[in-house]
Amino acid sequence: MQSPIRMRAVVAGLLLGLLTVFAGPGGAHAEPVPTTVGDVTGFTAQGPVYRLTAGQAEARVSFVSPETFRIELAPDGGFTDPTGSDIVLPQGKPPATRWKDRGDRYELSTSKVTLRAYKSPLRFALHRADGTLLWAETKGLTWTGDRTTQTLARGAEEQFYGAGMQNGRGNTSHRGKTVEVGVDYNWNDGGQPNSVPFYLSSAGYGVYRNTYAPNTYVFGEPVTTTAQEQRFDAYYFAGPGAKDVIGQYTYLTGKPFMPPVYGLEIGDADCYLHNANRGERHTLDALKVADGYVEHDMPNGWMLVNDGYGCGYENLAETAQGLQQRKMQLGLWTEDGLDKLADQVKAGQRVAKLDVAWVGAGYKFALDGCKDAYAGIEANSTARGFTWAPESWSGAQRCGVQWSGDQAGSWEYIRWQIPTYAGASMSGLAYTTGDVDGIFGGSPQTYTRDLQWKMFLPVTMTMDGWAASDKQPFRYGEPYTSINRDYLKLHESLLPYIYSHAHEATKTGVGLARPLVLEYPDDPKAATDAAKYEFLSGEDFLVAPVYQNAAERDGIYLPKGTWIDYWSGRTYEGPATVDDYSAPLDTLPLFVRAGATVPMWPGGIRSYADRGAGSPLAWDIYPQGSSSFTLYEDDGVTREHRSGKYATQRADVDAPKRGAGDVTVRIGASRGTFNGKSHARPYNFTVHTADSPSSVELNGRDLPRLSGRAAFEAAGQGWWYDRDDRGGVVKVKTAALPTDRGFELELEDTAAVGGAVPGSAAVVAAPAGQELAAGAPGKVAVDVTAGARDATGVSVSLDAPAGWQVTPAATVDRIPAGTTRRVEVAVTPARDAEPGETTLTATARYRAAGEPRTAVQRFAAGVMPPPPSGDVWASDLVWLTSTNGWGPPERDRSNGESGASDGRTLTLAGQTYEKGIGAHADSDIEVYLGGRCTTFTADIGIDDEINGYGEVAFSVEADGKVLWTSPKVTGASATVPAEVDVTGARHVRLKVTDTNGSKSGDHADWAGARFRCG
Repeated sequence: MQSPIRMRAVVAGLLLGLLTVFAGPGGAHAEPVPTTVGDVTGFTAQGPVYRLTAGQAEARVSFVSPETFRIELAPDGGFTDPTGSDIVLPQGKPPATRWKDRGDRYELSTSKVTLRAYKSPLRFALHRADGTLLWAETKGLTWTGDRTTQTLARGAEEQFYGAGMQNGRGNTSHRGKTVEVGVDYNWNDGGQPNSVPFYLSSAGYGVYRNTYAPNTYVFGEPVTTTAQEQRFDAYYFAGPGAKDVIGQYTYLTGKPFMPPVYGLEIGDADCYLHNANRGERHTLDALKVADGYVEHDMPNGWMLVNDGYGCGYENLAETAQGLQQRKMQLGLWTEDGLDKLADQVKAGQRVAKLDVAWVGAGYKFALDGCKDAYAGIEANSTARGFTWAPESWSGAQRCGVQWSGDQAGSWEYIRWQIPTYAGASMSGLAYTTGDVDGIFGGSPQTYTRDLQWKMFLPVTMTMDGWAASDKQPFRYGEPYTSINRDYLKLHESLLPYIYSHAHEATKTGVGLARPLVLEYPDDPKAATDAAKYEFLSGEDFLVAPVYQNAAERDGIYLPKGTWIDYWSGRTYEGPATVDDYSAPLDTLPLFVRAGATVPMWPGGIRSYADRGAGSPLAWDIYPQGSSSFTLYEDDGVTREHRSGKYATQRADVDAPKRGAGDVTVRIGASRGTFNGKSHARPYNFTVHTADSPSSVELNGRDLPRLSGRAAFEAAGQGWWYDRDDRGGVVKVKTAALPTDRGFELELEDTAAVGGAVPGSAAVVAAPAGQELAAGAPGKVAVDVTAGARDATGVSVSLDAPAGWQVTPAATVDRIPAGTTRRVEVAVTPARDAEPGETTLTATARYRAAGEPRTAVQRFAAGVMPPPPSGDVWASDLVWLTSTNGWGPPERDRSNGESGASDGRTLTLAGQTYEKGIGAHADSDIEVYLGGRCTTFTADIGIDDEINGYGEVAFSVEADGKVLWTSPKVTGASATVPAEVDVTGARHVRLKVTDTNGSKSGDHADWAGARFRCG
């Protein structure tokens, strides 16, 4: 039996019709000897266009702007352009140019750059106007019958980025690597869906190969860039930095589109007419799923109601109307092609997913489909075009989201996706994403972890119907539902920030998800693996996802500046690497840049449609020095913004660069108008100062100081200093203020972020791996480290789940500056506490630097089941965690399809087993023994039902140490007996890993798996 993950990828490839037309470069054939362009034999100039003849070959240089130009080479002297007007947009008036004959070379110049064309042989080199070298060919352009190559010298420290969506890479440098640009249908780590024939260099230039042919870029010494065609056609961009180069490239090929605001909310996708995994259903059943989002108070902006693979639809208009009543929009796969799009849009379709039916042979068809579907939505409604594509090319940023394809949810899936989307931003792809927890496999834990960080991408969706459980964020129950809701609502609250960056992308080409090197180009670690598994969301948020089954995160790199832990308020001074970051399941490692001024929607809303013209606007401010942010607003849905119907409002903050002083917030007038604009609205402010101000003034008049949370929430306006919130924040609310006039908020005698005495705050931490038993008294250790000042009167308490009993620890009179005191807090979990990880929050209240202060820290503690008291089957134990490559691992059955008990009898080499575990690589099952067991035994192998397929290895780990590893096992291998000494082990993990990369048929059995205990 073959896992459907492979079968669906093949089906998709056949439907797209691209597999045989554009297979990647390479192959087992002798390489022909290339021809290199010869000496210049002729030169002509006509305005900004220059021609250089070299024997039969001819080169043409055309200047587009002072910093952008095009080089073409026709080996036979006949220029062609297969892309025509598909990708490159009409440009403005060309720049003034001049040329000089310098004897050994021609110099072709604008006010910004000079392109040198050496004569013998013809070679090009680009310099800035001041003479700085940007790039130089080490030999002339070369070609064979089916490919053309440029060869450039590589700078000693030169780094390279781009090439579109490169799965598992791209947010760090391509230096020393080979990068393929072309359709390959490898949607996993190492694949290159949504490739773009564009790269940029840290030397200050970028290159776009104007072609539909696959490319290969070898960023070695020298750099060679090859396209599979016997013509050369490339545009070059010179700029002071990567952002400028991306801006020039997207000016040439199109700026990213402006999505509707519902497109920035999470989407949902499944087949609602018929689904073999879910039983017979009808399209209107999508509304029942939509009701689940409403009932669980979870944001959702749109739903694809046919899965595009033979599903179809019915009652389309009724379904669209029902979704709109639930504040969602209707989407469809383009299963029926584009011929019916007009009628579907008129019925209510607002989203098109483009991976079936309309595609022909080649990238042009993919690009045309994106443009045509986008235009079709706009031609038949007042809505903005909004499409999703699994394979695209340069220019697709104008019309759609680039999606990374079908994957299986796992920790590994999270890991390689982190660099993928930020890396794609280096090619002007502002909207790239993947399904939450993939469409196959996955688990409650991996779903929750994956959703957390994807809430800091601008777009994402969840895809159902192919895994053991549907993948809506409420399917796994508690605690997962509540955690997922919190992050969905955090994303919803941040939509003003995200939407403003979407507008910025239409001007600059730079998307929300960014590699660190884009904002910190001079940081030597930003281009390296030190920053690979993190990214920036805009300028202000640094996101470091958890991609392992762990409650801590190591290796978080913070670049230069002050960074604030979003959850605790703890400050860090970069550059620094943070290890042992406490990250229980509900905590995404998230940091905010000091100086950030973040617009938000307060109130925990479920949909953008919940807001009205008079709804409040919030600003989350981390004051340090002078900073600003410009909020962008329009109606969010129609295209009227293109005719100038939008508004901007700027916030400026002046604060001390460090330490004590006043903080001034100026909110400017909202400039511009659009349908539904707020003419007056209340404002909420959260100002992270760590010290209470003496007063807060609004336009020179004192606002009332309120006594606490209840008084603040009840008041129409006023302020309150909350010492318990993230190290101390000032909360301010105003009555409704007219938006056509600015106002000023003055916080007197307070401080920049970090407080009046920087470094004086204490830090709370908890040792990892603490365990408790349900209903049994226990203790939790908490470490309090004083800052640069003594901490006095330190009291430590714990926030725990309902039903738990907590006794605060005795007060510690003094913790000297820079020292740590361990405090133990008595805790009794509830008798019915579920085994597994639980989040606790430690709170330390103390005085330091003359002020009362609070420090908090979330951390994970384990609630353990009772350990075995006698021999026990592994399938009868509580599984603390379990992940699997396909469906769930099965108890006493072989690995089945997608259900929890749809496997068959365990069978190895003709022998059947009543007890055991049926897994599928990659699999990881954790059990708790509590040191009570001595031996683990099992027969291991690939189940007979696979008929010889599959290839895996088994292993047993105890308390982080590998105790035993099997030899490689195939479907044809004999059964392997396992007997492992687990004496004293508290936690044991049974793992199965794929060994050949296919994960096809890896049905791995732990047959008769048993622990000897007691």
